[in-house]
Amino acid sequence: MKASRRELAYAERHFGEVHHTTLDPEGPGVVRIHLVPPVVRDREIGASVAILNGQDVIPVNTAWSILLTEFIEAVNEYDGRPIGEEDAARIIETACTRVRKVYPFIGRKRLRHDIHTIMETFRQVASGETPDEPIGYMTLGEYAPYMRAPHRMDLMVSAMTTEGRWHCNQQCVHCYAAGQARAEEAELPTQAWKEILKRCRAAGIPQVTFTGGEPTLREDLPELIDDARWFITRLNTNGIRLTEDYCRALREASLDSVQITFYSCDEAVHNELVGAPRFRETAAGIENALKAGLSLSVNTPLCTRNRNYADTLRFLHEKGVRYVTCSGLITTGNAALPESEALQLSHAELRAILQESVAYCFANGMEINFTSPGWVDDAFCRSLGIATPNCGACLSNMAITPGGHVVPCQSWLSDEPLGDMLHDEWETIWNSEGCRRRRDFSALMRCECPLRIPQKRQEEVRR
Repeated sequence: MKASRRELAYAERHFGEVHHTTLDPEGPGVVRIHLVPPVVRDREIGASVAILNGQDVIPVNTAWSILLTEFIEAVNEYDGRPIGEEDAARIIETACTRVRKVYPFIGRKRLRHDIHTIMETFRQVASGETPDEPIGYMTLGEYAPYMRAPHRMDLMVSAMTTEGRWHCNQQCVHCYAAGQARAEEAELPTQAWKEILKRCRAAGIPQVTFTGGEPTLREDLPELIDDARWFITRLNTNGIRLTEDYCRALREASLDSVQITFYSCDEAVHNELVGAPRFRETAAGIENALKAGLSLSVNTPLCTRNRNYADTLRFLHEKGVRYVTCSGLITTGNAALPESEALQLSHAELRAILQESVAYCFANGMEINFTSPGWVDDAFCRSLGIATPNCGACLSNMAITPGGHVVPCQSWLSDEPLGDMLHDEWETIWNSEGCRRRRDFSALMRCECPLRIPQKRQEEVRR
């Protein structure tokens, strides 16, 4: 359906950037909203999408996109100030007044009702409740043709080597970045990463993850996270440097969540797999993150040495961890070496571990996700009641290397980069042939990882 003259004029003025606001920032029940505007083609306005807390993607029609845009802008006029009941009513009236310039024949009562409906629906989705209103979830594959950028950019702010020497406080057996030239580039300075954050925002990327290497080895990390307040911010770390003071600094910088990699509750096994005696420091980091009130998830890459994952889940549950993820191994970096490949689980072994682990989590109020596409099929995941992992390279996520180069994902470091985030226009990177080919593959929503499929298929994907 063709858009009206007023809708097109509004789209030209307001749909050039992502609109963001945070409801109930002090929680509980924080709802971070990023409204990604639609593509306008031939007098038709595509669907916008609202991304809630960096994970739920909900399509929004044109009228509600305009209503939500005005509501967000009215809320943001109170930035840094508490919003009371009178202020909330004034925000709604302001939004209604502005929307009626586009839709003059829609009454204020209807608009107020729609705003309350949108906000209640978003709250329900963000808190995991079944929404009262029917909403049309859209797969990323369906939305791919309308995307201008991925929904998440992983910022590899920490390199694996510095001046030719190993630059990490662990030497993990399965490290994906080890030996990868792009992971060993000279690290960009603080101001360069701040410029990259500006460019990510201008591109319409709502979420950034600080990763590495080990990102906490950068003394400026809290400063970078603080500079990224507009985004959903996440941190991937081994947890070693998460002291009580450091966790408080991360919370003050408004970090949204932290993921700690933890291999096993068996101290000897954990230390063996990380290549250093770091078990106690990582376990303390988990405790400190929880104590500081950070939103925490714990990730465990699974192999034959830590197949007792259910015991690790019990250990984490006793500490108060609620969110966990686990994965298979991606055969890249050190994980492609014989000593790592020899520890890979068979499909049957992995299925048995997942069945036991999912049952434990569901019985004990924990939430679990398996994140490696290609290890288990959709039917198996549905039988367990967990989401099926799919490759999101150049679609839902991309990565920027320590030197500022853009790559399909943080594990895909062997090919030539897709561009330079500091020197190339984003549209040039996003629309490049290499990026489009990988995005087309991801949009097929196949349950497989291009880095694990046979070499011939890998070459087809790369081409």
